Amino acid sequence: MNAPIMSDDERAIREIMNDRAKALYAKNADKLFAHLAPEIVSFDLPPPLQFVGDAARSKEGFQAWFATWKGPIGWETRDVTVTVNGDLAFAYGLSHISGTKVDGPESKANGPHVDLWLRSTNCFCKTGGEWKIVHSHNSVPYLMDGSNKAAVDLKP
Repeated sequence: MNAPIMSDDERAIREIMNDRAKALYAKNADKLFAHLAPEIVSFDLPPPLQFVGDAARSKEGFQAWFATWKGPIGWETRDVTVTVNGDLAFAYGLSHISGTKVDGPESKANGPHVDLWLRSTNCFCKTGGEWKIVHSHNSVPYLMDGSNKAAVDLKP
């Protein structure tokens, strides 16, 4: 069976996503932020509801967050779909973050281990021949049983 032909733009976007996964693994905020547009709007897991622009200011927050992890941070995205139309594109899939936190609930053998699946979408804009992320959205579903708790135990 032949693999589908991938455009140069789709390949570039997938490379950005892989580069960002490597940056998380290495806890490298500079590399993580290298692909963000200055005017990025981000809807992410921690509060607030949205973060707008000024990516450099947020690097300090990520450095502080990195310090809460022992060792590398695992990140994989499964079932990725990339759609490109001119200078705009979006990519979405199910992402998995894993690793060991400095403190937190104890698991059987790994200490405070994180094993979380979430939904991820990134929107890209091509400016000057370079793709940049202009919008990022990561989320988990919540239980609609009245508890309003995040459904963090779901697996694909």
